[in-house]
Amino acid sequence: MIEILNATELERARGTGALVADILQALKARATVGTNLLEIDEGAKTMMLEAGAQSCYVDYEPSFGRGPFGHYICTSVNDAVLHGLPHDYVLADGDLVSLDLAVSLRGVVADSAISFVVGDPAAASPDDLSMIDATERALAAAIAVAGPDARIGDLSHAIGSVLTDAGFGVNTQFGGHGVGSTMHQDPHISNTGRPGRGYRLRPGLLLAIEPWVMADTDQLVTDDDGWTLRSATGCRTAHSEHTVAVTDDGVQILTVPTPAPTSRPA
Repeated sequence: MIEILNATELERARGTGALVADILQALKARATVGTNLLEIDEGAKTMMLEAGAQSCYVDYEPSFGRGPFGHYICTSVNDAVLHGLPHDYVLADGDLVSLDLAVSLRGVVADSAISFVVGDPAAASPDDLSMIDATERALAAAIAVAGPDARIGDLSHAIGSVLTDAGFGVNTQFGGHGVGSTMHQDPHISNTGRPGRGYRLRPGLLLAIEPWVMADTDQLVTDDDGWTLRSATGCRTAHSEHTVAVTDDGVQILTVPTPAPTSRPA
């Protein structure tokens, strides 16, 4: 199913996107050395319920998982890259964390992910920072070519070009997707592909674009929990994601934090 949103629904989508971004930034600030992943999950639950939003994860039960997921956010640490099931783990200095959150508010879904290193930024591994940067640059490249009349293959090619040029293999089992009244819709957005191919973008389409990589492999393994996907070699990983709306003249990134209020001199 591919949904095309009207102006009223797009305005709702902006609110959902801002909420997702604000929650992720708040949880990133809380994710310090000594924080338990279950505390992050509880924080996500509290913030979304206080906003009147619904989780897209807690009852999620797709064919590839061992569902229902039962938690409110994906917390992937170090060699875990996707669908990280929150569990009793305390964050340590230098852990590479990816937080992935999808929320429904007023009938519209937004989905976003961020990766960061816990602890002293000055002590973070340059390799980790470079890998995170590659996913962010790939995301920006896809957004830059998106717009009315662009094709899905254009976005996939942009992502794959950045990732491969940075020296990473690209796994195509999981990628971006359409969103709307539900979390996972068509079209699928592979993280590599050929330009000029696939579905033609239209104004009103919402897309969750999500480059992710693993440092030295493109192969995944699944944890015994049936959900958490890890690098097959145990290497570090990174994941970045935005929800964007296709407009008449380009795209708008929806999952950006609400601007902080500015103070005025008395």
